[in-house]
Amino acid sequence: MRPVIPAQKVLRHSVRGQVLDALRAALVDGELVPGEIYSGPALGERFGVSATPVREAMQQLALEGAVECLPNRGFRVLTRTARSLAELAEVRALLEVPVMLRLARSVPAATWETLRPAALATVEAAATGDLPGYAEADRAFHRAVLSLADNGQLVQIAEELHRRAQWPLPGAPRVRCADLMADAAEHSALLEALIAQDLPAVESLVRTHFAGA
Repeated sequence: MRPVIPAQKVLRHSVRGQVLDALRAALVDGELVPGEIYSGPALGERFGVSATPVREAMQQLALEGAVECLPNRGFRVLTRTARSLAELAEVRALLEVPVMLRLARSVPAATWETLRPAALATVEAAATGDLPGYAEADRAFHRAVLSLADNGQLVQIAEELHRRAQWPLPGAPRVRCADLMADAAEHSALLEALIAQDLPAVESLVRTHFAGA
C-alpha cells in the first residue's frame, strides 16, 4: 500500500468534506492509482487528520463507485475500462440530450447569456492545466444548464454520472492543456447553439462532447 497524495494539512471544520474533496481531486488527477490499496491511517497522516474522516470519505467514494472497501486492509481504487467510459457517455447522452433540446426550444436567449461566466470559467481553468480545477468547472457549467429544467433529481443523477466520467483510465497519459482548452471551447459553442435554437447543432455538440470526455 503506498499513499501518493501530496502531503497537505486540512482545517478542522468540515474535515470530512475537505478530505472528500481532496480525494475526489486526487482521483481525477491520477494521484489515486487504480488497483492500489490505501489505508485510512496512512492517508490521515498525510492530511494531518485522524483516520476516521478519511474512512468516512472513502466510504462515500465507495458509494460513488470509485473504490472498494477491503476489511482490515483499506480501500482499493477500482480500475476503469474504455468500455465503461463509452457506456457512461451513452447514458449521459440518453439523459441530457432530450433535456437540452427541450430547453433550447423554451429558454430565452437572455437566460442563456447568464451562463457565459460559467462557460468562461471552464476556459480559464483549462488554461491553467489544472485537471481537478477544470473538472469542477466543467461540472458546474453542465449543472447550471440542467438546473434550468427545474428537476433536482435530474441534476443530481447527471452530476454523479459526470463525476464518474471524469476519472481517468489506468495508465492513460495526462490530459494536455490543449485538450482541456478544446473541451472548454465546446461549452461556448453549445451556448451559441442553444441561443440560436439550433437543435441539430445542440444534439451534435452534446454527443460529441460526451464522447470526447
